[in-house]
Amino acid sequence: MQLRYSFRVYPSAGQCMALARAFGCARVVFNDALRARESARAAGLPFVSSGELSKQLTASKKTPERAWLAEVSSVVLQQSLRDLDTAYKNFFDGLKGKRPKMGAPRFKSRKDKRQSVRFTANAGWKITAGGKLRLPKVGDLAVKWSRSLPSVPSTVTVVKHSAGRYFASFVVETDSEMLPATDDVVGIDLGLTHFAILSDGTKIDSPRFLRRAEKKLKKAQQDLSRKAKGSKNRAKARIKVARAHARTADARREFHHQLSTKIIRENQAVAVEDLAVKGLARTRLAKSVHDAGWSAFTAMLEYKAALYGRTFHRIGRFEPTSQVCSACGVKDGPKPLHIRTWTCGACGAHLDRDINAAVNVAKAAGLAVSACGARVRPGLVPAQREETGTHPKASGASGSQAGISVL
Repeated sequence: MQLRYSFRVYPSAGQCMALARAFGCARVVFNDALRARESARAAGLPFVSSGELSKQLTASKKTPERAWLAEVSSVVLQQSLRDLDTAYKNFFDGLKGKRPKMGAPRFKSRKDKRQSVRFTANAGWKITAGGKLRLPKVGDLAVKWSRSLPSVPSTVTVVKHSAGRYFASFVVETDSEMLPATDDVVGIDLGLTHFAILSDGTKIDSPRFLRRAEKKLKKAQQDLSRKAKGSKNRAKARIKVARAHARTADARREFHHQLSTKIIRENQAVAVEDLAVKGLARTRLAKSVHDAGWSAFTAMLEYKAALYGRTFHRIGRFEPTSQVCSACGVKDGPKPLHIRTWTCGACGAHLDRDINAAVNVAKAAGLAVSACGARVRPGLVPAQREETGTHPKASGASGSQAGISVL
């Protein structure tokens, strides 16, 4: 399978200028090619082929207006045309139902949050004996190698983010690493107060990285708003805001990686629920939903399960995991979010809402788990009102009630 490895690079001032030139040239080539195809479509002409775009690029490099395109590696420019082809292919495949729908290709801007160029093997890039990344017409970039590459990559993509950080991204082929087999299986119910609730009764608190960083982010944003537009101080303040957000995103990503790796290593099969994140992000809990990052976490579980020889299940979002007793299987109807524990009227089991849902997630995936973990000792759970999304009137479900706003 293919995996992406990203490493931080530290270009010098001159190399930053060379990379900025490469970013700009790749962006201009992409926009020129997109404009040519859109103009042909508006005029009712046939779709401009990749070969014709390549000929136009070669001709434009010989004109005074585009002579500066020759200052960067030609491979970078050709890759920009291939990126446009990929964007069109993804767009058309989405219309045909072959993949999720995507928007039509759009023009790139120098103000985009992400600038990138790609070098293939034809460009002659390489990793030197001293551990530096040698790029044509850029030079030797200092790289912070956090780990070794499992195989020799054929391409490298240099990316600059809005925080001013540079990364070298390699896509390499890697073999699966089969972990020792285990009999443990787990179902996972994702939430807000607790990030993840496992079917064995384990509850993992939500770190809430964005909530914890809000004070610093607010101060940085206020400093930015006071700077004059177009000034150098405003550019510096913008970098500070971007770096503060990048630190928050890095902490969240690290948490997701550590937790997903731990779960995959300890369990032979993992089941999660397919949550409607886009719909939840339109509610009053939108900030908390985005802060949790459920989609990124489940994506990590999925690819790590494939990498380490584990089984990954994703059950439908309409499974009534919170309505069914995991002990006897009786469905007693939906319950408002403020009901965290209840007693099953059929078998008398005292159930925790989240653990019960995690057990039902595992059972819906066909995993043999014990329902005993869903039973808890009776008692009220203290309410956290700052994020409650409950209705003012409780439903008629029996059992203890408390107001933790998790899903």
